[in-house]
Amino acid sequence: MFLKRYIGALLLLWSFAAAANKDSTGIGGAAYQEKYQHPIRKATGLIKIDGNLSDSAWAGLEVADKFAAHWPQDNVPLLRQTEVRMTFDDKFLYIAAVCRDTNYHIIQSLKRDGDYWSSDAFAVTLDPINERTNGFFFGVSVANAQTDDLLTFSSDDLNGSWDNRWYSQTKVFETYWTVEIAIPFKTLRYDPKKLKWGINFSRNDLKNNQYSTWTFIPVNFNGYDLGYTAALNWQTAPPPVQGNAALIPYITGGLESNQLAQKPTVGTFKGGLDAKIAITPQLNLDVTINPDFSQIEVDRQVTNLTRFSIFFPERRTFFLENDDLFSSYGSPVFRPFFSRSIGLDRNAQPLQILGGLRLSGNLDKNWRVGLMTMQTAAKDSLTPAQNFTAFSFNRKVLKRSLVKGYVLNRQGFMNTKEQQANPQNQFGRNQGLEFNYSNVKGDLNVWAGYHLSQKPTVSKQNDAKQLGFGYFGRDFSFFIDYLNLGTNYHADMGFLNRIENYTFQLDQFGKIRSDTTVRLGYQQIYSETEYNIRPEKSKINTHTFSAETFLLWNPNGTLGDHSTGVRYRVQLQNASSFRVRFDHNDVRALFPFVFTDSDFPLLPRRYTYNQYSARYESDYRKKFYFSASARVGGFYGGTLNQYNLEMTYRAQPWGNFSMSFEQNDVKLPDPHGSDRLLLISPRIEINFSTNMFWTTFLQFNTQRNNFNVNSRLQWRYKPMSDFFLVYTDNYFTDPLFKNQNRAIVFKLNYWLTL
Repeated sequence: MFLKRYIGALLLLWSFAAAANKDSTGIGGAAYQEKYQHPIRKATGLIKIDGNLSDSAWAGLEVADKFAAHWPQDNVPLLRQTEVRMTFDDKFLYIAAVCRDTNYHIIQSLKRDGDYWSSDAFAVTLDPINERTNGFFFGVSVANAQTDDLLTFSSDDLNGSWDNRWYSQTKVFETYWTVEIAIPFKTLRYDPKKLKWGINFSRNDLKNNQYSTWTFIPVNFNGYDLGYTAALNWQTAPPPVQGNAALIPYITGGLESNQLAQKPTVGTFKGGLDAKIAITPQLNLDVTINPDFSQIEVDRQVTNLTRFSIFFPERRTFFLENDDLFSSYGSPVFRPFFSRSIGLDRNAQPLQILGGLRLSGNLDKNWRVGLMTMQTAAKDSLTPAQNFTAFSFNRKVLKRSLVKGYVLNRQGFMNTKEQQANPQNQFGRNQGLEFNYSNVKGDLNVWAGYHLSQKPTVSKQNDAKQLGFGYFGRDFSFFIDYLNLGTNYHADMGFLNRIENYTFQLDQFGKIRSDTTVRLGYQQIYSETEYNIRPEKSKINTHTFSAETFLLWNPNGTLGDHSTGVRYRVQLQNASSFRVRFDHNDVRALFPFVFTDSDFPLLPRRYTYNQYSARYESDYRKKFYFSASARVGGFYGGTLNQYNLEMTYRAQPWGNFSMSFEQNDVKLPDPHGSDRLLLISPRIEINFSTNMFWTTFLQFNTQRNNFNVNSRLQWRYKPMSDFFLVYTDNYFTDPLFKNQNRAIVFKLNYWLTL
């Protein structure tokens, strides 16, 4: 019965989407490429990448200019223009840009894949397949700091997850600056027979707080949106790519001590190998043997004032390239695949990964596939040797929509005794199918999904269903998402936000006797509505009014948690902003829970309370900028006062010095206790050049009773080849500065192109 209603709702949303798409205004996709076209022809001479643009090969080439304002307003004149030229030879695709400007610029960092949007910069977006589903982004700041990433139309932001070898150089003049870019054809994935690519260019002009693009992209879309690319017309075919492969061996070693376990200081030394092999020009194989992630920066800690676990993003580079193929299923609270589950035990402690491989890319213009398998070593009887395998496909349908599906399998290698003692540790399997509809313009979306999990001894309430609709217009946007998660739905390779409830068993006096975990499924509806007013010729860029609603039902149909929030934000032309927010919360807790050190947890009952918050962010273009916020109001029968202050000083271009301070004063009725939770995080980033960086990050967190020190030196001694030196130290905050563990390690890798 439910399945029939589910299919009926999907058909209703599909009909509405089709009708809305028929009446939508504006152009995009192939129609856009009739208006915006840029020819490219082979270079007539040699090009030296020095930023000068004096080589004869640049003379006489067609110029892409007359850029359009994009953000924060798309209906105002552009104050500074950009001119772009392109050419190629047998090895490289070349791009040259002249950015009209003064001789003073804003540079936040020299670090590769740093904060690209906060510096004066230029970027090119490439879609070699020209199907508006995936592509490449190459950005260069005025100080020649590079950013590169893979794009998909479902991605929201750049994450710097994809790294490859390419070349650039900038040069500053009195009234403009220039950039030359050389991208090896081996870096790209394309069909040499295809003579029309998608192309776009973007420019950051921070002094005027203007971001522009060559083709006009409405302000409600990203400046690298693949639906608004121009046509890059090849007068002669690009050269075919032959033998694209790279080996990246590494060695690592260091000293480690564990004071808690009273273990002596020990030395470590090991090596491993990564490889990147182009199976076809559009399909890539990544192999890793004995991988090591010691150089990855530590997580940014947060104060958790919810009753559930917190999502921390993946930082390990092997899992990030093409990660949307696996990780984009579900919603933020429900991810069937989450790569951080690979290589961690139940207590989030690292496991040894023996090796793995990932095959990902395009089969043709309609099919995109990913296959990943990883093998970990055994740790103990509860954590046997395991294999993690994931397969995913994307099938393009209609103009810009996808049907996508996945199969996941975690297999534990256990003997009969271990299987009998922990039957659910044997395996965890998941399958799912989703449909994501997007009109050509990109402002109308419909999504639906069905997900199934298998575990030993589990046969009921083991599925998940999702359905949603969204309209994302220039001034008005709205979406609503429905999720039904069964109590016995497991995701051994994923992340589930609230299905597992950490709770307590109490004695007759209401005091904690022991802790436990209870699984409970739920249904939820979450929606957001936003309206923007964009005044012309004003000191205000945008007034934003928004509201969100959350409703949850328990498996027996009773109403659980629900909340409503309303927000107002004003964004000023000087790049500062101010926002206020009101939240009404109605929590119907089913299990005892705690927020303080009291032995008497809060009891399961209904809690209603209101909270008020405000936040101000100063002009981030200045050398010193800050943000300050406060949240006050009720909190589970008591009160919460939260204060945040973040300050940054930029010693341009070589240094960033920041301090983040958060204080949460939680006061609950007796006997549940009160607490003051502090999170203090100073950070120092020194850029010796665009190839050498030193970052030191301290985190003092009383909620986790941890004071962490992480200091990392990175030297890129050759393109894509690095030396890292990392020092990490952990202390208690109570007793203060009692050491837990420390380590100092080095890692050396070398990129060898075959």
